[in-house]
Amino acid sequence: MAELTTLARPYAKAAFEHALEAKQLAEWSDMLAFAAGVVSDEAMQQLLTSPHFSKEDQQNAMLKVCEDKLDDKGTNFIKLLARNGRLLALPEIEVLFNYLRSEFEKTIEAQITSATELNEQQITQLKEKLAAKLGRQVEVSVDVNADLLGGLIIQAEDLVIDGSVRGKLAKLSDTLNV
Repeated sequence: MAELTTLARPYAKAAFEHALEAKQLAEWSDMLAFAAGVVSDEAMQQLLTSPHFSKEDQQNAMLKVCEDKLDDKGTNFIKLLARNGRLLALPEIEVLFNYLRSEFEKTIEAQITSATELNEQQITQLKEKLAAKLGRQVEVSVDVNADLLGGLIIQAEDLVIDGSVRGKLAKLSDTLNV
């Protein structure tokens, strides 16, 4: 994984710098997300890892699938990746690009998992508290998981706040077993 990140980093940085200069961060995020999804497809994985297909064949297949979702610069980016044998790095390039974008825009995505449905006021309060704690604008997605028994779990990048009843019971169990 570290090797793939190392290979993907210069491409992600170059794509980010171009998108920033062209004021197309959202468009590039969308293009990279689509291309990464294509590369993650099982059939495309087989084509990209098969020794029977040349880099040009792989490039043409990617461009055929992605043609409606890429602008000229996006097409050139795919061609560059194909020429250098880096198409399989697209999912990691997308992750790194979006990280650079969130750092630049001072935003963060948080995943909230709650035992019960949250209303808009609760979601707004959580967003405000997270924004104050993290010093960034927070975008949230909310899931409901009754297995938590009560409370919620918040994940934002490497920060995890487990305020669930299930998590508290697990901590209590660990403490009693020591």
